[in-house]
This record gives sequence, structure tokens and C-alpha cells, in this order.
Amino acid sequence: MTTRLRLLCHAPTSANRNAGFPGDEQIDDLTRQKLSGLRHNLQHADRCFVSPSLRARQTAEAMKLDATPEPMLRECDYGRWAGRTLAEVQAEEPQALAEWLKTPDAAPHGGEAVQDLLSRVAQWLDAQSGESGLTVAVTHASVIRAAIVHAIEAGPRSFWRIDVSPLSVTRLSGDRGRWTLSSIGPMRAGSEPK
Repeated sequence: MTTRLRLLCHAPTSANRNAGFPGDEQIDDLTRQKLSGLRHNLQHADRCFVSPSLRARQTAEAMKLDATPEPMLRECDYGRWAGRTLAEVQAEEPQALAEWLKTPDAAPHGGEAVQDLLSRVAQWLDAQSGESGLTVAVTHASVIRAAIVHAIEAGPRSFWRIDVSPLSVTRLSGDRGRWTLSSIGPMRAGSEPK
């Protein structure tokens, strides 16, 4: 039985625009209005999950998705870097930032190491294997990158080599624990979830 999974990255926020480590910011009103008028087929999923963060919940609500909060889809915990820009952290803690980017099990910010994020997302993804029908999850770029790394059995350092844009859809399919990356791209009105 093939499992179909669509990972929707939440709408853009100030952290996206400012190249920052996100806190729990909201999506802007203009984006919310655009999403509420968007015609799409993600509403026809058999299951829909959402990260507990404000920006993910607001994205799901604006798109009229009846989504169940799933803690395993939460954003990476950036510890004391949350709410700060990459430039600020680079200026104040260049060695700590370099260590975090180079070493998957490092957590110099006091939050979650990339390796821990990869393990958490792999556990959630593996739990979805064997589910019939379509599952949609509204979550974060970091979580989607981790899911891709697991799906294609890439090494942990490849996490930084994957770009996931706000409101992009990543399509995965799985069968008996083996995942296939079908596509990564912008959400197209009316074209999902086939």
C-alpha cells in the first residue's frame, strides 16, 4: 500500500524576510488574505496535521484545512538564537554558528541539534508509512528538509543543501518504509493532491 504525503511549508513571516531564526511569529495579513481566496485541493486529504506553531496554524486556518496539531512537526528549537537574525548571531557568536552548521550533533545555542531534529522527523515519517490515502502536514522548512534527508537516505550534513521555500509543497510517497521524493515546488492552485 502506497502512502502519499504532502508537506506544506507555512506562509512567509518576518523571520523569513529578515533571514532570522524564527520565534513564534505570525504570518502577515496580506498573505492570510491571499491564502483564504486560494483554490486548492489539499482540503481533500484523508488526514491533515499541523505544527503547533502560530505561523503553521495560521497557514492551515487561512487555507481552511481541518488540521490536527502534531508536536513532532514543530520547528527546530533554536534556543537563545530564536528571534535573532543570522547576521546578529554571526557577529556575536561566529564560532558557535560555524560549529552548528558543520556538526549535526552540536547545539551551541542551547536548543535542538540538527541530528535530534532529523531523528524526530524520521520517527514521525516512519509512523506515517503504511497509512492509506493522502496525508497533508503544514510545517516548517527545517522539518521538511529533515523529512527529505530521511526519505532519500542522505547524510545529516546534506540537511543544509536543501532549500524549502514558504508555501512550497514537498511530495513524498512511501511503501513498506521506503520513501520516494516525488517533487518539491510551489503550491499550484487547484493542482494538488494528485
